[in-house]
Amino acid sequence: MNNPTGTTGTTGTADTTGTSGARAANPADAGLAAAPVTGSTSVSPTTASLWRGGRGVILVALIVVAAAVAGVLLGGAGGPDRRLDPDDTSLSGAGALARLLEGRGVRITRVTSAADARAAATAGSTLLVTDDFPLTAADASRLAGAPADLLLVGAGRRLRTLAPGLLATGEARPRSREPRCALPAAAAAGTAHLGGTTFAVPRGGTGCYPAGDDSTLVAYRDGDRTVTAVGDGDFMTNLRLAEDGDAALAMNLAGARPTLVWLVPPPPGEAPAASGEQGLYDLVPPGVRWAAAQLALAVVLLALWRGRRLGPVVAERLPVVVRAAETAEGRARLYRARRARDRAAAALREGFADRVVPRLGLPSAAGPDARVSALAERTGQPAPQVASALYGPPPADDAGLVALAAYLDILERQVRDS
Repeated sequence: MNNPTGTTGTTGTADTTGTSGARAANPADAGLAAAPVTGSTSVSPTTASLWRGGRGVILVALIVVAAAVAGVLLGGAGGPDRRLDPDDTSLSGAGALARLLEGRGVRITRVTSAADARAAATAGSTLLVTDDFPLTAADASRLAGAPADLLLVGAGRRLRTLAPGLLATGEARPRSREPRCALPAAAAAGTAHLGGTTFAVPRGGTGCYPAGDDSTLVAYRDGDRTVTAVGDGDFMTNLRLAEDGDAALAMNLAGARPTLVWLVPPPPGEAPAASGEQGLYDLVPPGVRWAAAQLALAVVLLALWRGRRLGPVVAERLPVVVRAAETAEGRARLYRARRARDRAAAALREGFADRVVPRLGLPSAAGPDARVSALAERTGQPAPQVASALYGPPPADDAGLVALAAYLDILERQVRDS
């Protein structure tokens, strides 16, 4: 390659090549490395950062505490649920109804297990089963064979087993309803507070206190016994017994026979007596199920908290600030040590094109012919010489590389000054 300037030497090879090569190859890196440090960045935690880091833990703790408080409140401060219990005088109990029945001469047998209920439910008695009792499949099968009349309060967990001819169809809002039927127990009582589960009237049965097309009280014959089902037992409680004809209806249904076998849930902590084969779920205490549900909720919330998206990128100070000149010189020495004149020349030409082509008014995709013609016209240099400098073969030695760098500098100054 011709040496346009005639400059030779080895001392300036690394400096000239390094400076021009670094400026041409990676000016952004050089500018970044040369940026001065204007101040220090504090790494001490701030109030905002502490809140962002701890708000998830606080939220999970508050939810767990709220769930525990709700469990205590809904559980009646840890007391047993004695709804429709003949020995309970609270608003949800049925102590008042039991005293009225005893005053009429009805003998009440209170039992807490299906086995005892089956033994006491003989012919000529009434067996009262509420939906609060945790019946197993074996319990329901045993009670279904009892000869006593059956009074079901609520839909019940084993309705299909206890009363095969009865079908629950839906729910109705509890309110005062007219009987609208010929059943003596309902017709004599009149208006009563009923609702809850609704039933389809079986063939040969009687439906009372209608809710839409279905009834909230149904009575029918099942062999030698009478099966009566009511959708909700609120009318029997101490709270509702004095309203409308609730007391009359409750006494007519529960006091139809001289003996009433009243099945109630066992006290908390006492498992119901086994009356047959039980499943694993039947053996789990209710408190354990509630604790498992709380634990599952806590695990889900913890997973959502820990699985949140990453925060913003944190700016970090560089451990060492290297001057741009040192970086350029180090790269030039690497090129020289490896005799990578081809890479050094390519870097010089690429950097020259990136800086000069926009000044010529050419697009970045302009071809070699357009670039050479524009440069020759702007600088007055011979087109063959410009083409050789931009697209010729790599220099054969260090002197040729220095000459190429010098010639490209001349072209750039001419373009910039024109």
